[in-house]
Amino acid sequence: MQPDPFGNKSPRAPIPAPHSWTPGSDAETTDGAPKSNPVSIIPPWRRELLALTLAFSALFGFVLGSRPLANPDEGRYAEIPREMIASGDWITPHLNAIPYFEKPPLVYWLGGLAQKFFGESEWSVRLVPAVFALAGVLLTYAATRRLFGRGAGLGAAIVLGTSILYFALARLLILDMAVSVLMAATLFCFILGVREPAGARRRWFFYGLYASAALATLTKGLMGFLVTGAVMFLWLLIFNQWKRLRPLYLPSGLALFLAIAAPWHVLVALRNPDWVQAYLVREHWQRFTVDLGRQQPWWFFVPIVAVGFFPWTGFLWSAWREALRGGWSRRRENADAWFFATWAAFMFLFYSKSQSKLIPYILPVLPPLAVVTGLWLAQRWARREAPRVHAGVAGFSLGCMILAGALVVAVAQPGLIKDAAQAEALRPFGWSMSAVLLTGAVGVGLLGRRDVRVGLAVMATTMAVFYSLLSVAATDIQRPGTRELALVAKARIQPEDRVYHYWGFFHDFVYYSGRTVGLVDYTDELGAQFLPPAERAARFITTAELRRQWAEPRRVWLVVRKRDAATLSGDAAFRHHMIAENRAHCLLSNQP
Repeated sequence: MQPDPFGNKSPRAPIPAPHSWTPGSDAETTDGAPKSNPVSIIPPWRRELLALTLAFSALFGFVLGSRPLANPDEGRYAEIPREMIASGDWITPHLNAIPYFEKPPLVYWLGGLAQKFFGESEWSVRLVPAVFALAGVLLTYAATRRLFGRGAGLGAAIVLGTSILYFALARLLILDMAVSVLMAATLFCFILGVREPAGARRRWFFYGLYASAALATLTKGLMGFLVTGAVMFLWLLIFNQWKRLRPLYLPSGLALFLAIAAPWHVLVALRNPDWVQAYLVREHWQRFTVDLGRQQPWWFFVPIVAVGFFPWTGFLWSAWREALRGGWSRRRENADAWFFATWAAFMFLFYSKSQSKLIPYILPVLPPLAVVTGLWLAQRWARREAPRVHAGVAGFSLGCMILAGALVVAVAQPGLIKDAAQAEALRPFGWSMSAVLLTGAVGVGLLGRRDVRVGLAVMATTMAVFYSLLSVAATDIQRPGTRELALVAKARIQPEDRVYHYWGFFHDFVYYSGRTVGLVDYTDELGAQFLPPAERAARFITTAELRRQWAEPRRVWLVVRKRDAATLSGDAAFRHHMIAENRAHCLLSNQP
């Protein structure tokens, strides 16, 4: 009888120690059994870690700093650490010199350190999510290898790192990649820890659990430990795994958690009386229960996961069917496999239930999908079972053809991309990416049926080339920001000048110019309630007040969208000078 790849036995049987490796050990088979080859100089796991590090560093880092920061998220998460550096206040986050309590500071701190060491640049601030993404790939490799063997570890890492949503968020400065990796670390440490007997190794896995949960809490708030805690609790409860929980090193683990997570929460609360209401009530409870303008239908994340897990979506059904073989009736015997099902299902349902839905929120679902899919593909790879991968290959080919067709229509249909200059710039990229996808679809269809290894290699090569072209094209795909205007303003604006944004807040302008701005008929997320009344009145003004200041001798600068500038240009009394402009914005002044 073949051993269960999840290492499960009946409840009465002792739980086997998970497979491990030691420095200098031989390579392993896909089921984790060591080979009897002579000892190599460099252990296979180190060579594989190095190879994965180099490959995914290149993938995530390719032209990472070539495009300007995107509004609003990248501009916001670059500006907050810049202001921390400028002010020396690393406790209270500020955006545009206003206290900003939406999120905890871990990513801000790391972004600030990156800017201090490497300078202010798009590359340095995007280094934070890229490094987290690389860490997530290596973590998935190490955990899956320990659980299920060498082949499964490599398969899971490659599946996760080449999934289109994971790749995209690895190159975007937002918080979701960091919190997803830290939540995955928490759950990997848990499942690895409960498989160990009492002792030093088990203790360190549980300490890793407490530490990563604390860091996740410092990244995106209480969900950093509440969501992962719910996954662990449900698995223990539903599958009656309580005996495996002891010992869980709770006193020392809780002390470690609090030592990491508590100090900032205490300090920021002491310094800011409004923090509790803003952070705990609005950003946690209301964001989950109240419609804040991000409400989507309950099924919103279904297509997001299907597309986001591409090119591996077609393998999901077969992989999960095999992982959960025996079904619900054998859930206790197959409890470790059901842990990954619990992880994926609970997080999917949790984020689907939330009244606030954005595409990046569902990223934590991808690691358990990658583990199960990577294990299944590793088994197919070892056995060269091409017939078992036909559904996945067909799904890849169909996805490539749909995506290629969409790209062709987007760049060939006149007027579909409203910005003519953007359409012209994207046309060669659209045709090139379509050609790559169609070539991959045909190639995997012809070769994948004969040899599963060749088919998977064609898939990986296709996606690598596609992602490279997509990275270069991202500059033209992204909506234009205000970087050019901000650099002009930075060179010309004097300390006594007033700077305003009209009917909006352009986060990247503040970062690139290094200048605090006022807003005209707009507040949005800035939470002007945290300012004293006099400063609030000076920073957030009406159009009537702008017109009054515009007529004064003092110099005033205004950043405005071109579509909104018409409301000002139509007024003969509003005389202005065009200082700089790009496709979407212009920089005006009341003086030449």
